[in-house]
Amino acid sequence: MTRRATIKDVAVAAGVSRSTASRALTGRGYVATDVRERVLAAAENLRYVPDATARYLKQQVSLSLGVLVSDLRNSFYARLAAGVGQAARTQGYSLVLAEDGGSAEAQVEAAETFVATRVAGVVVTPVSADVTTYLSRHRIPVIEVDRQFAAGACDAVVVDNQTASQQVIEDLIGLGHRRIALFIDETTWTTGRERHAGYQAALAAAGIPLDPDLVVSSGWDVDAARSAATALLRSDERPTAVFAANNVLAEGVWRAANDLGLRIPDDVSLVSFDDAPWMSLVTPGLTAVAQDEAALGAAAVRRLLERIAEPQAAPVTVMMSTRIVHRESTRAVRP
Repeated sequence: MTRRATIKDVAVAAGVSRSTASRALTGRGYVATDVRERVLAAAENLRYVPDATARYLKQQVSLSLGVLVSDLRNSFYARLAAGVGQAARTQGYSLVLAEDGGSAEAQVEAAETFVATRVAGVVVTPVSADVTTYLSRHRIPVIEVDRQFAAGACDAVVVDNQTASQQVIEDLIGLGHRRIALFIDETTWTTGRERHAGYQAALAAAGIPLDPDLVVSSGWDVDAARSAATALLRSDERPTAVFAANNVLAEGVWRAANDLGLRIPDDVSLVSFDDAPWMSLVTPGLTAVAQDEAALGAAAVRRLLERIAEPQAAPVTVMMSTRIVHRESTRAVRP
């Protein structure tokens, strides 16, 4: 096995001292231009890579960030993680990426790894307060993104779920819909609770009684949502419109409608919270509440670096905007 080049090897190859090579590579301190170029050329020829562990031990400064998301197969989390990565790289940080599958226990296990690898801070989509509590106990700065479990005790970057959901239902009511179903995975996390609240508020404002049978707890994956949607949409009193509280549930409802031979939007209108890539590719295109996942990730990194710089500052919650992307999956109720 070829030995990995060290900074000493670079110094020898460039004909300079180790301290000069270090200054040239880090950009800290004066080095003549021709000497800097000679050192950089030697480092490139030797394929020199700085030792992050050694740098941490010497400077006690980590240049890696932990990122913990629920499911990288879901485009929302994948694009969020990409946004974190892009923002982190521009600030000179690398990523330690982990996935927890929606498990609070798996989140704490990932947090233990982050502590062991001495990351500078963590961006997490939490499923309980446990992960934030654990990281805070070990003095690792943490930013909750998308969901909040430690409001007032931890920084967060979220969207206004309630207002966005209320606007969707108001739009459907404006099209004449009164039997509007809500497909939702949970109402205990801030995301589900706020989206459910927006649904209720819009119905109440329009004087439409809440029908518990139209609030469908439809599981955590496409197949579960598809099964629940099939049962509802084949009934004699099926809804004229469905609001799916996330992109996974929307896919399940879409598939169920196709299974039953129902036409969207002629037979049932459909709107999603979260705008997944497939929604603009199908016919008709699916109307959706769009979050800028990359912007969420970038905002989380900015907030995290501010927290690292000012660890004693009061916690801040950053509220990001959403927008409704209107496509062709809704229509007015036929008289």
